[in-house]
Amino acid sequence: MKITFKLSLLLAFGISINVDFAQSNSESSPIPRISDAWRFEVTPYLWLPGMNGTVNLNNDLAKSADFSSSNVLSNLKSGGMIAAEAHNGNRGISGDLISATLQNSGSVSMLTSAGAARIADKVTVQQTVLTGAVTYTVANTKDAYVDALLGVRAIDITATLNGNLDGTSISKTVSNKTSTVDPIIGAKGRYRIADSSWYIPAYADIGSGSGTTNLTWQVMAGVGKSFGSLIDASLTYRAMYYAT
Repeated sequence: MKITFKLSLLLAFGISINVDFAQSNSESSPIPRISDAWRFEVTPYLWLPGMNGTVNLNNDLAKSADFSSSNVLSNLKSGGMIAAEAHNGNRGISGDLISATLQNSGSVSMLTSAGAARIADKVTVQQTVLTGAVTYTVANTKDAYVDALLGVRAIDITATLNGNLDGTSISKTVSNKTSTVDPIIGAKGRYRIADSSWYIPAYADIGSGSGTTNLTWQVMAGVGKSFGSLIDASLTYRAMYYAT
């Protein structure tokens, strides 16, 4: 089975909590300063996702799905997103977790030897995407901050279909699991707008594995504002793609 999947996080709103054990930046600057002391950042997300994908079965049949943000949210059972970073000097580590469980129920009519019947179905998709990387700061000026990154992305998807014939004990459950871990390379950073507390955050990575993954990439851009030395807030568009 082959799965091609794209996840678009539309207008993802994140609040960053920054803890800097070095001398703090000026309150108006959203650009972090490099020092030999540790600097930490934790960013929980509020998000409006959209998804589209294609499942190619072993018999060469294909099924495509396209969900708007309202479709996904109405079928969302649980989920969460969080990112974190730790820096010391030019070196750092970063991690990003996306987890969501979607579920949809319905029914379809059919004719049997005993007459008309209805088949009830419930589809559950559980997805976890974990991205981890080591980083190195390649630019740090009063207006720009850029990290190069090298890491891996782990993807785990389990799709389950439960079906039963209404009014009978006849039921069937089909489940399929796809997991892959692939290397990525990329860069991330921010650019200060006109010497203000506003900035443009940006992120991009790309990778491919020798296993089941043909290609994976992720991009992000938006606008953010620094509220002193501890809190940042940003509104961004983020898109992720992978094919297995």
